[in-house]
Amino acid sequence: MTELFNKNSELGKRRSLRNSAPRAERIVWSRLRKNQVLGFKFRRQYSVGPYVIDFYCPVLRLAVEIDGDSHFQQDSNDKNRQDYIERFGIRFLRFTNEEVYKNLDGVLEAIRQAAEEGTPTHQERKSPLLTKEGT
Repeated sequence: MTELFNKNSELGKRRSLRNSAPRAERIVWSRLRKNQVLGFKFRRQYSVGPYVIDFYCPVLRLAVEIDGDSHFQQDSNDKNRQDYIERFGIRFLRFTNEEVYKNLDGVLEAIRQAAEEGTPTHQERKSPLLTKEGT
């Protein structure tokens, strides 16, 4: 899986994005980190292939993107990027910076609902490395 997910070759890009995160991303991260959403662990700046997702929960296969002004320009590559990532069964939630600033509770509720809807069964949560033959 490391050939596509969180590749070492993308480490510099991920680190740079973490260190220069916009205010809206920092606000959301403060509410996602440390398993604050129904006990699920979210990762910040997670790469899938050549693309980096703002926040990602591997167990739920849920990506959360906070879109600034650059995402609304005509030449934005977001559609191709999202289509590529969704091919791996990853669901997307997108919010604007303004939504975060003006309705943080609504943003967090939408993430919580998506987490609830996508909650895997106990069997699906088990690590395949801890069970015989991956079952």
